[in-house]
Amino acid sequence: MNPLLSRLQPYPFERLRQLTHDIQPNAALQPISLGIGEPKHPTPELITAALRDAMGGLASYPATAGEARLREAMSGWLARRYGITVDAATQVLPVNGSREALFAFAQTVIDPTRHRDQGGPVVVCPNPFYQIYEGAALLAGARVVYANSDPARNFAPDLASIPEATWAATQLLYVCSPGNPTGAVMGLDEWQRLFELSDRYGFVIASDECYSEIYFRDEPPLGGLEAAARLGRSDFRRLIAFTSLSKRSNVPGMRSGFVAGDAALIKAFLLYRTYHGSAMSPLVQQASIAAWNDEQHVVDNREKYRSKFARVTPMLAEVLDVQLPDAGFYLWARVPGTGETADHAFARGLLAQYNVTVLPGSFLAREANGVNPGAGRIRMALVADVDECVEAAERIVAYVRSLS
Repeated sequence: MNPLLSRLQPYPFERLRQLTHDIQPNAALQPISLGIGEPKHPTPELITAALRDAMGGLASYPATAGEARLREAMSGWLARRYGITVDAATQVLPVNGSREALFAFAQTVIDPTRHRDQGGPVVVCPNPFYQIYEGAALLAGARVVYANSDPARNFAPDLASIPEATWAATQLLYVCSPGNPTGAVMGLDEWQRLFELSDRYGFVIASDECYSEIYFRDEPPLGGLEAAARLGRSDFRRLIAFTSLSKRSNVPGMRSGFVAGDAALIKAFLLYRTYHGSAMSPLVQQASIAAWNDEQHVVDNREKYRSKFARVTPMLAEVLDVQLPDAGFYLWARVPGTGETADHAFARGLLAQYNVTVLPGSFLAREANGVNPGAGRIRMALVADVDECVEAAERIVAYVRSLS
């Protein structure tokens, strides 16, 4: 067996299951889960219709690079959304959801034969973070260095905490904007700082942007490719953006997204994926073309989230340290209590007494520089309909008040 597998840590939801295995939830209340970030809004009819219409396309193997029409739909969306120009033939590549691409990309980029005299290659990722980043780095033979989020700076990762010697061995940096779980969006100044570091040390930036279309203010979140173009980096050197239809279009089961950016990196990634067997189903390609070419269903979806957050956030803010995020569908709240396991106790008590599941924040982070930046917080995914989310908020308010 691959010995690197032993370095993987349990996934947050497995840790939650272990934390609550002995809990008997209040049977008088219907269970409500805010634990998993799985979209629950209906899939738009234009997408399901495209899937049905494409049923005759299963008699041939799809190309890993995808159909030209699909890549053109993706590049067209980038132009409309961010005002940037990418070459559909060389700078865009369809992927089976951003999750598998975020993992596979590290296997393409990391060179384990370099930086051996510095303890091996380094992958830097934000903390808290999406655990795929860590697993991808470990299975590529790299070591992971965590940049803790700073609540005083809108949860921006503290890149200044990374020593120069570590940057010198860094081959890949993961960023997530809008962030999971914080919902924070990176500004142009932060992107400029990242590009300066990338130019100095030569590492690649993987920008996870799968929450980009769920936002609460008039101005949409800045994307990595958009930031690069604004800063005169129209070749997108050492930068790849990852996006997905899962949250944007409510199709997590379709497994469809794409990557875009540096043409040299796209070429190498395509080579890896050709051997990896990562071609997208012809049915999914046709449905994806329909999804990327339509924006009205995205506007409607965003309005549903805005309505939920407008109802739920003020309710929870009466009893918890929580505020409306920049984007995404999570609330990242500090809970009452002290100690490193306050979030564990809160999650257990809330489930037992009010049958509401939330995810302890410490499960989404690692201890770095002496602290776990997720400790004492919970992540709540407002993915159900508005009435269920409001009921969950009412139960949480009641639970917090019962603690005082």
